[in-house]
Amino acid sequence: MNQVTAKGKTVEEAVRLALEELGATEDQVEIKVLQEPSRGFLGLGAKPALVEVTLMQAETEKMKPAEQEPTQAVVEAAIQFLQDVLPQMGVGQVQVAAETRDGQVWLNISGERLGIAIGRRGQTLDALQYLTNVVANRRADHHVRLILDAENYRQRRKQALEQLADRLAKKVIRTREKIVLEPMSAAERKIIHTHLQHYAGVITKSEGEEPNRRVVLIPK
Repeated sequence: MNQVTAKGKTVEEAVRLALEELGATEDQVEIKVLQEPSRGFLGLGAKPALVEVTLMQAETEKMKPAEQEPTQAVVEAAIQFLQDVLPQMGVGQVQVAAETRDGQVWLNISGERLGIAIGRRGQTLDALQYLTNVVANRRADHHVRLILDAENYRQRRKQALEQLADRLAKKVIRTREKIVLEPMSAAERKIIHTHLQHYAGVITKSEGEEPNRRVVLIPK
């Protein structure tokens, strides 16, 4: 998937949601405003902002790996933040190890009671990842993105979502009826979109507004 249409209360919010879904930064995309937001009259006829954001593959390929990787000091600050916060959540003492996968830095948490850190469908882990990136970017001279994982949850969840996507795509092809999935985070929606982008007979799109934005599978 290299193009997303997103809604928001403002153009800025709509662009942010689209960037999250693409996993891209603003300098890697082209942005087209399809509809400016309008309050309407006395609350009637209000319209959200609507944007179309397209990933520029050529620009992505020109980015240098060094420009994407955080410095050691940034990674250490993120690790220290997690080691301070997680025990206060009742997780207990943890170890956090950093590793690079496909040019991205992952922070892997190990310890006891990590289910608390993961939360329902990874919601707590996503929130911790967001806070960790906020802390890390205070130390960075360019925007960095760290991925947080615990007990290999991300990979297990990715596999489960891909299996779900396969099963539902076959059902869409068989019944010729669209299927609307449950609300998911931008990262999880991206897994579905990416896995099915070359799937014959099915197209995908996202509908709704956060936190209730969903993937829709439609027969081609």
